[in-house]
Amino acid sequence: MATAPTPPQPRDYAGFNWTGFSTLYQKEVRRFLKVGMQTVMAPVVTSLLYMMVFVVAVRGAAPPISGVPFATFVAPGLIMMAILSNAFANSSSSLLQAKMMGLTSDFMTPPLSPLEQVMAFSLGAATRGILVGTVTAIVVAVLPKSHLSFAQPWAIVYFGVGASLILGFVGILTGLWAEKFDHLATITNFLIMPMTFLSGTFYLVDRLPEPFRSASHFNPFFYLIDGFRYGFIGHADGNLTAGVIMTAVLVVGLAVTSWLLFRAGWRLKT
Repeated sequence: MATAPTPPQPRDYAGFNWTGFSTLYQKEVRRFLKVGMQTVMAPVVTSLLYMMVFVVAVRGAAPPISGVPFATFVAPGLIMMAILSNAFANSSSSLLQAKMMGLTSDFMTPPLSPLEQVMAFSLGAATRGILVGTVTAIVVAVLPKSHLSFAQPWAIVYFGVGASLILGFVGILTGLWAEKFDHLATITNFLIMPMTFLSGTFYLVDRLPEPFRSASHFNPFFYLIDGFRYGFIGHADGNLTAGVIMTAVLVVGLAVTSWLLFRAGWRLKT
């Protein structure tokens, strides 16, 4: 009597699946590099336009802020704004497109754990954010009167990487929740952009009228931008220690939340 065939067993990885993780990460990076003019160069051009509007247009009318020229004060905020928006856009659009096109099996079927999936999507988003921020910084640095320097390099690296990871995780959560591109636009237009513009990107938050002035100190983007700017000009308007702690807490908290949702297959498994 013939024995029943043994069904195929899933591949068992004793540890971290580096091959699967690196493959998914490379896929995320190549996805945005394939349209680099749209995903990398376009944000750089946008940042330059902001510089023209907020620096060239006022041409000497704006007094120094925190003891530095207006252009030097604004430049780090523009760089951080590019990091935040692009890190969010990468992970959120990637997950939503996969869901809408029925391609979630591309990363759900392979032997990838929820941790490996979350790491690949978040690091892919962080890579785009850091790349766009670096290119923007290089271009802004060669502009006349920008006078970018590196007073505290550790702060530039810490808050730049932390911000890209935070918005990468926020993008993951948004991509899981969203069912159409209108949902992404809602988060971008009514959450990301207002929090960015009300966080001292182009001004000192103490100049805001109440209640926006007090509310800004509860805005995590304020501490990200303030800490990042501190790395360039050596002066922070807020509590730097609070910013360092808040950044670490958000990275860990959002990472755990993303991992739990991936493990549960929330809005990924049907």
